[in-house]
Amino acid sequence: MDTFSWEHLQLEPPALLVFGGGGHGKTVIDLARAGGVYTVVGVLDDSLPVGSRVNGAPVLGGGALLPALAARGLRLAANAVGGIGNVQVRLRVFDLLEKAGLDFPTLVHPSACVEPSAVLEGGVQVLAQSYISSEARVGFGTVINAGVVVSHDCHIGRCVNLSPGALLAGGVRVEDHAQIGMGATVNLNLTIGSGARVGNGATVKADVPAQGRVYAGTIWPPRPAAD
Repeated sequence: MDTFSWEHLQLEPPALLVFGGGGHGKTVIDLARAGGVYTVVGVLDDSLPVGSRVNGAPVLGGGALLPALAARGLRLAANAVGGIGNVQVRLRVFDLLEKAGLDFPTLVHPSACVEPSAVLEGGVQVLAQSYISSEARVGFGTVINAGVVVSHDCHIGRCVNLSPGALLAGGVRVEDHAQIGMGATVNLNLTIGSGARVGNGATVKADVPAQGRVYAGTIWPPRPAAD
């Protein structure tokens, strides 16, 4: 497999490189194909053998190959390192790709609904059956997993991860690098602070501070002291 050669590949747009060959990588490959705009030319992953395949896409090599690919015309990449539990891993991949001069297209599954007044920044990934409502804003590099609801006027920061089935009511603010678990619910006009993590199935009824943790269960605002 180490004799695999990538030199024959057409690397100019709409060619798309996927960085990361794990579970999220497989999902991103399908996401890119479903949109019908980009052609996945290969995967970079330092932990996988050159010439092996991830969801049908060839592994071209590791991160060290980026300068050569960019020199041959590669311009577009998707960050498929999810960074669940350690967002710094995802941020380092973005930094590596940016240093190679690559751009990050927004990928939206055709079954997702994004209202015309919503704004999605570069590198956002919106998976199947998600809904992004009126005048919501989703920051750079955020992952909106399958079946997520982002209601009207929500503001989602950079490199946030909303896990499958998360539900955000109107006016919710999720700050940079926060992670919200599967099936979690966040009530109207609340703020999830930078780097906070909300566990699967949690119900959030009060603001969560930066780097805060909400485990499975419910967080309520403080109750007035009894007379």
